[in-house]
Amino acid sequence: MKLASETLVRPARNIRGSVQLPGDKSISHRYAMLAGIAEGSSRIENYSTGADCASTLGCMRALGVKWERKTDQDIIEIEGRGAALSAPSTPLDCGNSGSTMRMLSGIVSGQSFTSEMIGDESLSRRPMERVIKPLTAMGAQISSHQGKPPLRVTGAKLKAIDYKMPVASAQVKSCLLFAGLFADGETRVEESIRTRDHGEVALRAFGAQLERKSVGAGSEVRIRGGQRLRGIEARVPGDLSSATFFLCAAALFPESELTLPNLLMNPTRARLLDILMQMGLHISVTQLEEIHGELVGSLQVTGGKLTGTTIAGSDSAALIDEIPVLAAIAPFTEKGLEVRDAKELRVKESDRIASVAANLRQMGAQVEEQEDGLTIPGNQTLHGADLDSYDDHRIAMAFAVSALRAKGETRIRGAESAAISYPAFFAKLEELSER
Repeated sequence: MKLASETLVRPARNIRGSVQLPGDKSISHRYAMLAGIAEGSSRIENYSTGADCASTLGCMRALGVKWERKTDQDIIEIEGRGAALSAPSTPLDCGNSGSTMRMLSGIVSGQSFTSEMIGDESLSRRPMERVIKPLTAMGAQISSHQGKPPLRVTGAKLKAIDYKMPVASAQVKSCLLFAGLFADGETRVEESIRTRDHGEVALRAFGAQLERKSVGAGSEVRIRGGQRLRGIEARVPGDLSSATFFLCAAALFPESELTLPNLLMNPTRARLLDILMQMGLHISVTQLEEIHGELVGSLQVTGGKLTGTTIAGSDSAALIDEIPVLAAIAPFTEKGLEVRDAKELRVKESDRIASVAANLRQMGAQVEEQEDGLTIPGNQTLHGADLDSYDDHRIAMAFAVSALRAKGETRIRGAESAAISYPAFFAKLEELSER
């Protein structure tokens, strides 16, 4: 049995410095997959250092895609195979990565062979019916364990579908657009709430044509099958989800000064910055430019007096990955935080609503848990405690941030789970913390 690691976090009095974030995970996943089915080679700089994105590369290699990591560890060179991949001789191990399993299932559904997709214990509890149903409608044969992994995907010549997603999910949308490349006709995907558009942007970067238009609060995207992709040279912008933890750490201390260069500024992700500025964090954006369709900029951050906020409706979908750390710092705000319409948090790497509530209570906070959210009063004083990561990278990192303002030391069990997205996180947080 692997012994879980513990990390000790001591209180800080300030956050100061600069942090260059590893490549955005959402973009890294999509670039690796599309580079594998493109014609020609691709060179991807600042590829994510997280274990999840390594899982995607491992699966692509199992499907016959040749790639190598250059001397600089964040550069990946990928030789595209075009539309036809090779039948894997072993199961496609997605590790902890729901992104890998959901999006890659769209590609293997269009192949002429059967793939088995497996994951770790956490991933094996996560719902996959949301991709199984539409991919089956397109012609793939998929068996699962009551809608959960492992998945056995027998590919086929797919047919285009017109699909309205019942759950807002950028992963499902990307899955269906990727499958649409292998389908006869034009695939249309509609979402009632606009989600991240990295799949659409990446497809265009690799040469695909697609149509996108707004539909109410959501959008529809159409892609024609049979298009050929071409390899690209690209640098992945810094990961905004990982930046969230440092932004929230800076928000805890009025005298903080933080610089975040070369960061992803995609409008479907930047709602986080709006929320933090509404709460009182001072953020200015400089050196804004567009690279392969994605906006990239640098942030200058100074602390302020934190108020509180409510996250509900479309904001809950847009901030689904960032809610845990916003909740972890909520007791230190003036008016607290209310989260609604976030039931999707129940089926992440852990039940993140329950995980956040349990750890906050361990630190002495008042918190009210609802089926789809949390209510956390402000102006609370928290103490250090023994906390559990619940084998969830975002929970481990969120409570490392909260611990900076607690009275006394905090131990986080299972802290190694942070490596799923950001192996160097704890070292960088310690480097930025002034005591």
